[in-house]
Amino acid sequence: MGRPATHTTAQFLDAAAALFAAGGARAVTMAATAKAAGAPNGSIYHRFPDRPALLAQLWLRSLRGFQATFTAALGDAADVEAAVAAATSVVRWCRKHPEGARVLDAGKQAFGPADWSAEAVTALNEAEQELHDVLKRATLNLPPLTGATDEEVVLALVEIPRAVVHRYLSTGRTPPPKAVTLVERTVRKLLRP
Repeated sequence: MGRPATHTTAQFLDAAAALFAAGGARAVTMAATAKAAGAPNGSIYHRFPDRPALLAQLWLRSLRGFQATFTAALGDAADVEAAVAAATSVVRWCRKHPEGARVLDAGKQAFGPADWSAEAVTALNEAEQELHDVLKRATLNLPPLTGATDEEVVLALVEIPRAVVHRYLSTGRTPPPKAVTLVERTVRKLLRP
């Protein structure tokens, strides 16, 4: 019987996220991640077979965490309040998870998806399809309620919050509380019935 693992996948991913936030994808090596997690170099290979697997899991964990919050806030996209909740959830999630936010702000290409395993690519495709389905539902439900076009709904739910958080994340800052208010006011104006 082997010894129980002393370092979890989450600890390695937390360390990788911190390294990424500080130095970009180049900083996320297997050795650096193990060291940042306080683990021996070899122990990281029990969780991730190679660097592309580590980068894939870092991206996927950040994406799933963000998506779960956004999807829960949007619900069935039954009214403007749901849209406002979803749009502001983007800023709130970024404030609560600044390192994960920097991961997402960099975009998946920074994590070398061409080198990911087939399993990781499948997981990415599934996550992206889920988000597509959520946004599709919103573009069907909200225009008749608000008079907004489906493009305006996507602008309200995706582009406005992304632009607001990017202003801060791109310079290494966490979006301040006023960013929530800015997104809320802008989305309400755009989707006002």
